[in-house]
Amino acid sequence: MENRNGGYVKGVILHGGHGTRLRPLTHTGPKQLIPVANKPISQYVLEDLQDSGIKDIAIILGDVMPEKVKSYYGNGKKFGVRVTYINQEKPGGIAQAVGLTEDFVGKDLFIVYLGDNLLKGGIAKCVREFKEKKYDAMILLSKVKDPQQFGVAEFDKKGNIVRLVEKPKKPPSNYALTGIYFLKPVIFKMIKKLKPSWRGELEITEALQMLLDEGYNVGHRVVEDWWKDTGTIEDIIDANILVLDEIETSIKGTVEDASCIQGRVSIGKSSIVKKGALIRGPAIVGENTTIESGVYIGPYTTIGNNVQIRKGEIENSIIMDNCIVCVNSRIIDSMIGSNSEITTDSKGPKGHRLIIGENSRIAL
Repeated sequence: MENRNGGYVKGVILHGGHGTRLRPLTHTGPKQLIPVANKPISQYVLEDLQDSGIKDIAIILGDVMPEKVKSYYGNGKKFGVRVTYINQEKPGGIAQAVGLTEDFVGKDLFIVYLGDNLLKGGIAKCVREFKEKKYDAMILLSKVKDPQQFGVAEFDKKGNIVRLVEKPKKPPSNYALTGIYFLKPVIFKMIKKLKPSWRGELEITEALQMLLDEGYNVGHRVVEDWWKDTGTIEDIIDANILVLDEIETSIKGTVEDASCIQGRVSIGKSSIVKKGALIRGPAIVGENTTIESGVYIGPYTTIGNNVQIRKGEIENSIIMDNCIVCVNSRIIDSMIGSNSEITTDSKGPKGHRLIIGENSRIAL
């Protein structure tokens, strides 16, 4: 990406980490490939970079099934970008991962974007500001209720950032660092000076603090709309709600009776909603999926591709690809991994909350 300032910008997506808080879903693949509204979380990241005019993107692979990431994104051509893969053999912190990109980045500007972050509205405006103001680094901040869970910015009376603190017990502000960093190659010089923190990691907050301490021009922008760090099951279900709130009605499959659909609902190609079913939006149904008569799909539900919902009620949940659901009850606030089967043999209780990994079979 180039503009009148002549700076070329590259993208870096961090796709590592063990996703321990998302088990069992991360036993069979990286957390960034978990779908929200039928799209992997990291695809939203890649598309945000692409929409901002960034075509050269490095994906930093972790040690959780990196071949799944390569299989999904390939060389990037189908997404309109060029993808380079860089291996981070062991998790050593964001700064360590960024340090691995020095050869890829060269002398260009670059944006580091955590692959499990979602941002409404995207970063295109921020990219322009970063280039036009010629910052050495720019940090994207979001006001949060629980700043002690994040890296936090401290400001002086003029509103300039003076200090960055990682997960402070007494936060100096409610402004957390999102997982999106706008950087110049000078950051590599700082990373080389870092020593592991108490977590045994090289902290990007410390590298940015070094830029501040050495007088470099570090700008910031506060996120105008929502930002979501999808580190837990609850976060992903919340993100699904936020994304589904934006969808428009799109019927590419077959709906046997118009009364089957209420509100904003997206139905994918070759899917069928049988007469007597009810889908109340916002909701999304993927391709080659069957919703049988008598089934109820409630608001904020995502149903994947090649799924059969034969019986039951589902609400505020994510059902991934190739699943079969046939229950006498309601499934709520749940995530069901790919290739899973959930059935009941007798009348069950009123509702189930389920977190089920891939290739599971549950009899309720």
